[in-house]
Amino acid sequence: MTTHYINPAPGTSAQIVLKLDCGIALGTLTLGGSPLTVPSLQDITINNANDVFTWSQLDATAKKQVATTSTNSIAMNLVVDTDTFFGTTLDAAQSGTVAAQGLMGLSRNKTLVTFSLKVEEATADRYIKGQGYITGLAPTISADSPVWVTPVTITVTGDYTVSATE
Repeated sequence: MTTHYINPAPGTSAQIVLKLDCGIALGTLTLGGSPLTVPSLQDITINNANDVFTWSQLDATAKKQVATTSTNSIAMNLVVDTDTFFGTTLDAAQSGTVAAQGLMGLSRNKTLVTFSLKVEEATADRYIKGQGYITGLAPTISADSPVWVTPVTITVTGDYTVSATE
């Protein structure tokens, strides 16, 4: 069996691309005509943590466990781009586009977003899609890092889907 590693190393043609759009309706994973491509990703973590219910029984020497619902999220760090972070329209309403609201507006307005995370590799591209809310913004700057950097989390509502097309 041949092993195919996902290798998005800097300088290679393999890329990780994250696109966001306003959620049309809960459960609709279609991106609109002008989604926001999030630039300057430094790292990204896809979390899928299943919760587990644990109990003890008087007739057993070990605890019993059963998997329950999962908590999904995508965490990343990125170099702050003014338009991406603040949006193209200051104080844009929740009804504004993703580009108008920016990451800060999407978080402040509690806007449901649809996302598509493209993972390019040599044999086939994969798209991890879902819906969620932007949270966890905490931009920082320091003498050692003279550009603004912020963590961003997409707290996913529902499941991820994985497909070969966007």
